Amino acid sequence: MTPAQRLRQVANVLNLSTPLGLAVAVASRCALSRGPRGLIIAAGYHWKFPFAGAFTVGNVILYRAPHPVAGSNAVLLGHEERHSTQYAYCLGLPFFVLYGAAACWSMVRTGNPGSGNFFERQAGLEAGGYIEPGKHQQHHPDQRIEA
Repeated sequence: MTPAQRLRQVANVLNLSTPLGLAVAVASRCALSRGPRGLIIAAGYHWKFPFAGAFTVGNVILYRAPHPVAGSNAVLLGHEERHSTQYAYCLGLPFFVLYGAAACWSMVRTGNPGSGNFFERQAGLEAGGYIEPGKHQQHHPDQRIEA
């Protein structure tokens, strides 16, 4: 792990976002495994909310896919890792409010919660299965990975 990845890991434990992610993973009966760069992979998430193929809480990336499929897509993993960094610089749990506000603003501007969302744009729209506003792209059901 790089010093920056270690700092993110420690920050997300101290700001309580990773412990919350672990609690969600355990409560939803996910299979946990170590991921790369200080991340934790939680496979088999089955709760209805959020409606996403994958989402991140602290350094925990929760996937609907079972193990070993979960975490195997490097592009998606990179996108979710950038969300992990966002938790760190938003000081943890305030990320939920900030992300929600950005999703609402995106809905007003683009008609969907991701395309105009600052956090999704910073994490990489296409890597997250979102369409750049103004572009037309065929939607694949397994590409939709964010709430």
